[in-house]
Amino acid sequence: MSRLATCLIALASLLEAPLSFAQIPQESGRDTIDLAFRNFFAADSPTTAEHYITPILKTDVTFDDALRQLQQGRHYADQKTGVIQLSNRTADGVEHTFTVNVPATYNPARRYQVRFQLHGGIDDRSDGTPRGRGDIGTLAGAEQIYVLPYAWDRAPWWSDDQILNLNAIIDSLKRTYNVDENRVVLSGVSDGATGAYFIAMSDTTPFASFLPLNGFILVLSIHPEVEGRLFPNNLTNKPLFVVNGGKDPIYPSATVEPFTRHLMAGGVQIDYHPQPEGAHNTRWWPEVRDTYEKFVADHPRDPQPSRLTWEAADLAHNRAHWLIINAFGDIPGQAMKLPDINLMRGLNSEGVMFLRPIPTGRVDVARTGNTVEALTRGVSSFTLLLSPDSFDLKQPVKVIANGREVFDGHVSPSVRTLLEWAARDNDRTMLYAAELTITLH
Repeated sequence: MSRLATCLIALASLLEAPLSFAQIPQESGRDTIDLAFRNFFAADSPTTAEHYITPILKTDVTFDDALRQLQQGRHYADQKTGVIQLSNRTADGVEHTFTVNVPATYNPARRYQVRFQLHGGIDDRSDGTPRGRGDIGTLAGAEQIYVLPYAWDRAPWWSDDQILNLNAIIDSLKRTYNVDENRVVLSGVSDGATGAYFIAMSDTTPFASFLPLNGFILVLSIHPEVEGRLFPNNLTNKPLFVVNGGKDPIYPSATVEPFTRHLMAGGVQIDYHPQPEGAHNTRWWPEVRDTYEKFVADHPRDPQPSRLTWEAADLAHNRAHWLIINAFGDIPGQAMKLPDINLMRGLNSEGVMFLRPIPTGRVDVARTGNTVEALTRGVSSFTLLLSPDSFDLKQPVKVIANGREVFDGHVSPSVRTLLEWAARDNDRTMLYAAELTITLH
């Protein structure tokens, strides 16, 4: 080989060396990002996941890359199937047990529908000890994961504690099994059905639909612990499947049906299936099962609904999907008269389904493209969570509240905001790029 050729080869090697060395940090950076997200997904709770936000941010991951990682989610492995008894301690310090029924054919590569089934007979229970085998039994339907939580006289379905419990179960389930986040439904029988109404009015976000069987929404009016926190208008956010029996000695359809029809007339989407010969049991299930499961299949959750209405009396139950109430108070120009399903003529001297002994606040929002129109009553501040699936954040966002423009401008996507809400919601389909807080004057 000539000296010239040798020099050219050496020169080429020197020119290539910086390129190959430059590639090493890039590859190492990719590995660092992947490891940071694996730790985030491996967290056993939202609180633990929050601890892994800062390490992810230190990788300087781009927003698009972070979004892609969160949409893909964690890797799921094979898990135990059958009837599994589990427990948790909710944030209020209460111990709960629950059982999970996992199909024998569970495949971690597939997303599974989940049905929560709430039992009745709460007054007969003094603790949350499981009864029976813990399986779904005769109420089995489509292949899915069934969750059977337990309530008792001091922890009824219509309590804040049970809302904490159901949310903790949903979160832990999604960390272990490949759950279809948009096909989680809440069903209940008797007291469990009454609880389904309560949860639909208090914590709609995680669920696709509510299926109260042999229940009665007005039973909630006799429980003083929830007085002032029952908002029938909140039921308009999700569809319901309702069954009542004509020969039910506790909640006969003749008593319940006027209220069901009233809710439907007010805009609540209800598939109503009265059973003329039905008593206070579910012997009608074999005839109703296929219709029930078709309803569930036909009504997946929209994680970013274009319209929402939410009323609350406190900040413990102030969120519906991308709408959060921050502060209560009357403001000039607010909507004084919003349609209210709670009003029911001839029911009692007040003409309402549920009393309002304390002030409440309500926000109705409708999204069209990047424009949000809001009507408010008794709310002085609210936050809109902006999903990249719903808003084009390269364009301005406009908010009109009570007929007045209150915001018009660009909102920058934030990796930190994306991660914070991903840690809380643990939901691949409900991700938020930015928070837009609106303060009304």
